[in-house]
Formats: sequence, C-alpha cells, structure tokens
Amino acid sequence: MSETTLISLPLHRTAEIPFQTYKRRQAAFARYRLYPLTVFYTVYAILVLIIAFTTTHPWIAVAFFSAGCVTWTFVEYLFHRYVLHGRFPPGKGFVRKFLHERLDPLHWDHHARPFDGSHISGELKDILPLFFVAAPVSFLFPVYTAPTLLAGVVQSYVSEEWLHYALHFSNSRFPLFRRLKKYHLYHHSPRGISKGYGITTRFWDSVFDTRFPEAVRRSLSKN
Repeated sequence: MSETTLISLPLHRTAEIPFQTYKRRQAAFARYRLYPLTVFYTVYAILVLIIAFTTTHPWIAVAFFSAGCVTWTFVEYLFHRYVLHGRFPPGKGFVRKFLHERLDPLHWDHHARPFDGSHISGELKDILPLFFVAAPVSFLFPVYTAPTLLAGVVQSYVSEEWLHYALHFSNSRFPLFRRLKKYHLYHHSPRGISKGYGITTRFWDSVFDTRFPEAVRRSLSKN
C-alpha cells in the first residue's frame, strides 16, 4: 500500500493525504455508523435475556440464545455469498430497480475500496424492517424460546459487524485474530473473491466447499 492515498472531495477535487491518516478517518467514520446498531440490538438482547432468566426455564433460554448465535453464522454466510456477492442487473419494475440500485453497490464498492468507512459496517436501518416483523412474531412463543433465539441472532450480528470492522482497521498479536484477518483479506484479493465467505467462522465454507485451496489455507494459518 502506498504511503499516500487519493480521495475525492465533495467539489470533485482530489486531495492527496497520507494513507494512515485516511485510514484513521475512515475507521472513526465506520465506528460512528456502528454505534446506533450496537446500542439498539444489544439493549434488546439484554432485556429479552433478563425476562427469559426470570422464568423457570433459564437453561432453555441459554440453549435458544446459543442456537441463535449459530443461526447467525449460517445467515451471514448465505447473505455474504448470494446477496452481497450476487449480481442484480437493471431492469423494469420496482423490485428489479431496487435490487440493482440498493444491493449491487452494497458490497462491490467495499471490495473496490476496502478501507472506505462507508462500506465497512452496516447501519441500524439495514435489517430494521425485518426485525420489526420478526420480533413481534417471536413473542407468539414463550420468551425463553423464539424471542431468545432472535436475541442471539441480532447480538451475533452486532458482534460480526465489529469483527469485520476490526479485521480491516485493527491489529493484534492474538493468533486467532491474525488468522481471521489474513483469511478475510485474502477474500478481498482477486484470487480469493469467489471463496472464503465466512467471517466469524470457516465452518460453512467447509460445508459448501467454498474454502480456499489447501495450499492457501496452510499459508494463511501461519502466524
């Protein structure tokens, strides 16, 4: 990476600034986008768990919350592979226009500019409509079951968003983090873009045969 980066300014001018300065600014912007999402879903998860633990079935609540965490890893894999890496060509009609204009730039811009804070993390509005449908429906069941499972899903979503942020902007000597970072950044390379969709886990890449070649995995596992 060069020591300077060209960035576009609002008036279509171009300014050259040190890359580390650019990266710090984008990291701050990405964090700012994550705060509302984090507070909203974490408060929801905590409230649901508090209510669930006051029932006579706290261990069932633990099991459903854990199942929600596992469920999110599967949702994350499917969404990353088939939606974020999907192609939605333009066409007539509201749906096709929406898919092309809303989903196409959602992730390809992130691959084009991997340190752009506008595309690193999600925003509260991204899954809020779906959440406002899923949450009331979940309370048709006992609080220690479906509502707690949904709490595990959304809290895992928050965790995955922060992990993705860290993989792009943070450094750590922790071996597991270093392997996750190398695995994800290889996915950003031309050779890795069609594989390695898992961010929090490689499990689903193994299940659906989208792992990197063995030689690449061995290389990425070295610290």
